[in-house]
Amino acid sequence: MDLNNPAARARIEAFLHDAAGADKVLITRLERMSGGAVQENWTLDAEVTGGAWSGAQRWVLRTDAAARVEASLKRSEEFQVLQVAHAAGLSAPRPLWSCSDRAVTGREFFVMQRLPGVASGHRVTRDASLVPERARLARELAVNLARLHAIKPPQPKLSFLRTLLARDNIVLYRSYLDRIPEPHPVLEWGLRWCEVNAPV
Repeated sequence: MDLNNPAARARIEAFLHDAAGADKVLITRLERMSGGAVQENWTLDAEVTGGAWSGAQRWVLRTDAAARVEASLKRSEEFQVLQVAHAAGLSAPRPLWSCSDRAVTGREFFVMQRLPGVASGHRVTRDASLVPERARLARELAVNLARLHAIKPPQPKLSFLRTLLARDNIVLYRSYLDRIPEPHPVLEWGLRWCEVNAPV
């Protein structure tokens, strides 16, 4: 579905109006961002009148793409993961509102804060001008990983997530390898090492 057609934009504006408790919401820009084979990210700029979000806003609308991967989370689930991550202090966009009403865009979506920066890993690692202080980036990544690992189960908002132990993953990866016709001894050896050294 093209979110940029007038009817879809009007429905999104109505959703934002209610979610933000605004007097009026006018979308000034709605443009699909690059990337996202499984999910679509849309730049969403809006002028909000009234309520806590009054003023010019820069958001992202995230929804499903036409292609779907069975293992992917639903957008409503991804929204909850983002809520938990943001609350734990990770460098993550603030999740704002989630919508499961398919009458709005034809699929689930959520709206989050838009942060400045570049998210393409290959660009960040190859373009020194993007990250002139590599050591600082490494420290920031370490801090975020530590915060992520500090989120301990059970998390009431994340009850939909399956718990996979290391051995469960080894079995899963072996099943992937068994379906490939050519041998991959290095991967097999690596999985065997993981199996022997897996934590209890």
